[in-house]
Amino acid sequence: MKIVVIGGTGLIGSKAVEMLRRHGHEAVPAAPSTGVNTLTGEGLAEVLEGASVVIDVSNSPSFEDEAVLNFFTTSTGNLLDAERKAGVGHHVALTIVNTDRRPDIGYFRAKVAQEKLIEASPIPFSLIHATQFFEFGRRIADEAAAGGDTVPMPPVLFQPIAGEEVSRTVARTAAGAPLNGRIQIAGPEVSRMDEFFRKALAAWGDPREVVTDPHAHYFGAEMHERDLVPDEGAATLGEITYAGWLAANPVK
Repeated sequence: MKIVVIGGTGLIGSKAVEMLRRHGHEAVPAAPSTGVNTLTGEGLAEVLEGASVVIDVSNSPSFEDEAVLNFFTTSTGNLLDAERKAGVGHHVALTIVNTDRRPDIGYFRAKVAQEKLIEASPIPFSLIHATQFFEFGRRIADEAAAGGDTVPMPPVLFQPIAGEEVSRTVARTAAGAPLNGRIQIAGPEVSRMDEFFRKALAAWGDPREVVTDPHAHYFGAEMHERDLVPDEGAATLGEITYAGWLAANPVK
């Protein structure tokens, strides 16, 4: 099959392209750097010609509330319209767990808007809800620290997953029949967010102190106990632990 991967040059997309090609599919990475811009529509008709499946793992360059909402609604609207004209038979989108629980968070609100557009489209679809990726751990810590010597973290449940396992799920879903629904994926280990980062910084050799703060913000808001993890038994769990991932991917 020809499978077009929007965001196919990024962390998840590039791995999904590689996996799909290994299984004999014509996987085509699409991004502004390859001449495809979903915000303007540039290159969409051309890249979708002959495509059976479209994977969307793109992300907004800005997480500001209005900007991220505009990105996901405009980009998804343009993409779905182009897919309909091209006769695409399956739209696969990567999103995050519990988007519908926190409408007060701009990024979550934007992802909900994206999901609603996909669900309302006549194109068969599959939605993959994932927890946070191991690969973004350093960025999360840096943003929480805001340049200081301490890293405030809330003591809420946290269940991150390796990007490789997200990519594998995305690729497998794209190669299969549309779900016309959603699945959830998460890492194999559940911990408290503050405890996870306390151990992670120690493993990185990072001297900053992780401070437990119930009011610390994540995605611009205070988090509740289960905002970042799926309900028990509701998700397919990965096999790669953070320690195992870190051994293969040392944080610099």
